[in-house]
Amino acid sequence: MHDDRRLVEARLKRVLDERIRPAVYPESVPLDVAVWHAPGEPVPVAEGLASEPEPIEVGARWGAPWGTSWFRVTGTVPEAWAGKTVEALLDLGFDENMPGFQCEGLVYRPDGTPVKGLNPRNQWVRIGAPVEGGEEVRLHIEAASNPVILDYHPFLPTQLGDKETAGDEPQYTLTRMDLAVFDETVWQLVLDLEVLGELMHELPADSARRWDLVRAVDRALDAVDLQDVNGSAAQARARLETVLSEPAAPSAHRISAVGHAHIDSAWLWPLRETVRKVARTTSNMTALLEDEPEFVFAMSQAQQWAWVKEHRPEVWARVKKAVADGRFVPAGGMWVESDTNMPGSEAMARQFVHGKRFFLDEFGIENDEAWLPDTFGFAAGLPQIIKAAGSKWLLTQKISWSQTNKFPHHTFRWEGIDGTRIFTHFPPVDTYNCSMKGSEIAHAARNFKDKGVARHSLAPTGWGDGGGGTTREMIAKAARLRDLEGSATVVWETPTEFFQKAESEYPEPPVWVGELYLELHRATLTSQAKTKQGNRRSEHLLREAELWAATAAVRTGFPYPYEDLDRIWKTVLLHQFHDILPGSSIAWVHREARRTYERVAEELTGIIESAQRALAGEGDRELVFNSAPHTRAAVPAGGAATPVVEGRTRITDRPSGGHILDNGLLRVEIDGDGLVVSAHDIAADRETIAPGTAANLLQLHPDFPNMWDAWDVDEFYRNTVTDLTAADEVVSDGESGVRIVRTFGSSRVTQLLSLAPGERRLLLDTEVDWHETEKFLKLAFPLDVHAERYASETQFGHFHRPTHTNTSWEAAKFEACNHRFVHLEEPGWGVAVANDSTYGHDVTRTVRTDGDGGTTTSVRVSLLRAPRFPDPETDQGVHRFRHALIPGAGIGDAVREGWRINLPERRTTGAGEVTPLVTADQDAVVITAVKLADDASGDVIVRLHEAHGGRARATLTAGFEVADVTATDLLERPLPETVTRDGNRVPLRLRPFQLVTLRLRRAESGV
Repeated sequence: MHDDRRLVEARLKRVLDERIRPAVYPESVPLDVAVWHAPGEPVPVAEGLASEPEPIEVGARWGAPWGTSWFRVTGTVPEAWAGKTVEALLDLGFDENMPGFQCEGLVYRPDGTPVKGLNPRNQWVRIGAPVEGGEEVRLHIEAASNPVILDYHPFLPTQLGDKETAGDEPQYTLTRMDLAVFDETVWQLVLDLEVLGELMHELPADSARRWDLVRAVDRALDAVDLQDVNGSAAQARARLETVLSEPAAPSAHRISAVGHAHIDSAWLWPLRETVRKVARTTSNMTALLEDEPEFVFAMSQAQQWAWVKEHRPEVWARVKKAVADGRFVPAGGMWVESDTNMPGSEAMARQFVHGKRFFLDEFGIENDEAWLPDTFGFAAGLPQIIKAAGSKWLLTQKISWSQTNKFPHHTFRWEGIDGTRIFTHFPPVDTYNCSMKGSEIAHAARNFKDKGVARHSLAPTGWGDGGGGTTREMIAKAARLRDLEGSATVVWETPTEFFQKAESEYPEPPVWVGELYLELHRATLTSQAKTKQGNRRSEHLLREAELWAATAAVRTGFPYPYEDLDRIWKTVLLHQFHDILPGSSIAWVHREARRTYERVAEELTGIIESAQRALAGEGDRELVFNSAPHTRAAVPAGGAATPVVEGRTRITDRPSGGHILDNGLLRVEIDGDGLVVSAHDIAADRETIAPGTAANLLQLHPDFPNMWDAWDVDEFYRNTVTDLTAADEVVSDGESGVRIVRTFGSSRVTQLLSLAPGERRLLLDTEVDWHETEKFLKLAFPLDVHAERYASETQFGHFHRPTHTNTSWEAAKFEACNHRFVHLEEPGWGVAVANDSTYGHDVTRTVRTDGDGGTTTSVRVSLLRAPRFPDPETDQGVHRFRHALIPGAGIGDAVREGWRINLPERRTTGAGEVTPLVTADQDAVVITAVKLADDASGDVIVRLHEAHGGRARATLTAGFEVADVTATDLLERPLPETVTRDGNRVPLRLRPFQLVTLRLRRAESGV
């Protein structure tokens, strides 16, 4: 017997690989196989089953990229196998190292009943246990030949990411199609040895338990007859019984295993393929639940559940039964696992509204947890949104990917911008694809940062992305780890059961305040500009459509488009998934997204215009509709009036070249190169642009990250920069603006810088015809402001970040997210930069060289990138952006201008003014949504928040007779808080950034 662990481990590996694992299936016979290749897109199941396949041999190539092939496998169980367990082994050409990233299959019986999915780690289909012998076998496989995009080199450009460029070369080789005898004793021996071998590898070198395991494994291997593994497996297992039955220490770390299959709603495959990935996985998991009584499986993303219901009713029936049994658990309460940095306030709220409502309507289940294992960081406004949706817990995994700083907790309370705290857990297993390896379980126990005061952690267990979910091997390993000396204990539990235990044992966890910033994947704030613009535009069009449709419904009886708005919201929410909105999906996904956003814009514009026509009435009076939450140019927020224009803008030549724009509020100097060298706030007598610098400066950087092209920008990109100062053309338009044309590389930029009468903002309209590769384009505003922090808008408020890099935590935030504005301020005077569609930015401070000891604070807006993976043509083409520089801006000005630049006025003619449906008399109180209640009661829903970061008193006034006012959660369910009113007026007192939803019952509605 060997005493050296390394020798035993080496022996164990070879015996397992070469003798024991092959003996799991000691006998096999080939199946007959035929195939039909569906033309074009996937066909309905009935059509695939009815197809006329042609014979195909194992070893043949099959499957054009993104194709669907229907295999028919037939055979007869040998009579000699009577009394044995028999399975079909169906290998489509899998690479076992890449579950979820290659071909997949869904097995059907001839009557169309789904059996289970086929994946690299899940290639078997049970035929009988035991069989009688002589059974006829006939199975159909709907096989998807999804090409391998990721491969082992995730940064190689490929044309496989779009069916229009992928070609038709077969991708896979049919590898095995057999009937085989399954020897469960040998299979169990494999799991015994794997668990003990993995555990002994993780135990300390001087641990007595480790040497117990070394000796036991060695004895078990001695009992294995290498020429008769099947005959000796039981004897080998008997030698392991003692060490497998020794219980864990009472102080052992406790892991709640949750069956899981993280499925990206689109990523390296299009949306339509995710529909099928979900069907395969849910088929697998419902089958596994029937076989394993202790197993529980949780699936998030209501959209994916809805896909199963719509597209796979036969699978849906099985899912519903498993949910009713309490073992297939709807998780997360969101429409999709969305990005949380970029979605706007109302969109983030609607993720929970639509997600939770789906699970409530379908199953009567209330989600208490938000489940976002793979999202790329978390905005500081999210805690109060989770709470306002009626939830109280958050799970994520991704922060463990941060490259610079290690997050100090695994279980903690996360405090958002309004003071709301959410009990949050980061699984210390550091993966959302746990496979129950000993290394994973040991890592979770060692890594858990809250040990000593807490003992519970969660392990999401299963292969994701179509990899098949949890496997029977994982469940078998978990059974051995339930109570095993030397290991953390493992038990299958629902997310709710875990959180209840974790919260009860840790009533006073540490608190983390502010955003949960991921120190990785920062470029997702910029990649795929048109997808981001489509999202931003759709969010604001939805605001307009709801506002004007509700106003018209109350005032004129206009038919409120409940179903259309519900459908469109779900479409927009789907595209906020954390690989679509961040720009990290294949070309096919973003090509479809652009077309979807165009359709959404067309449909919403039609709703808006119809409602406004109903409100305006017949007449020739010029009217301006103001959808923004603040009055502008004498037009009330949420109303329409005849525009009033005061003042004018003068354009004069600048003596040293260029032009001067002056409207009495701002005096802007644009030099001969089209750069803004001065933006003077006339009333404050204050210069905005730092001495010796120029704004509207386009800067070009090389952009070749170490890995993950579309996802990452590494800090070293700043080491090299080209200032694009040369202009081909700088001319005045003769009214209020200056047109600038620049060319560089293979690209062209056309800008219009304008200063409207009566406005204290310089508008910059930028068109970029972009044809660069692996470059990063920034738009710089060096400002004469000394500020140690700046504000970025986030959901229902704003969040401050430092402008300095005192610590590694601050230095790591070299690219960050904002919504409609960033704002910098010295006491009494500030500057804002607003945008209509960009998110990424950086803010830095540098010491000036003019000798006065001052500093320059530069705001740089991220415009475009040109990564080559996974979409080699990322962002090529024409893009249009609008930004505004607002000198002298307080935070309230930044809020107002951010809304204005995203909600331009709409002009029409009509009979007369349209008064708002609801108004707030305090600019700090921003109304983010006005709509009719989702229950079609006719009640008006108003969502608002305090936007300046201070206490606010305001009065909400309704432009209709109000019978009652109720505070509600995001799902429009009543809350216990009492709301007072005085007729149609509702007095409000709000704390900083507080979010409030009110239901106003109309007196005339009769409800």
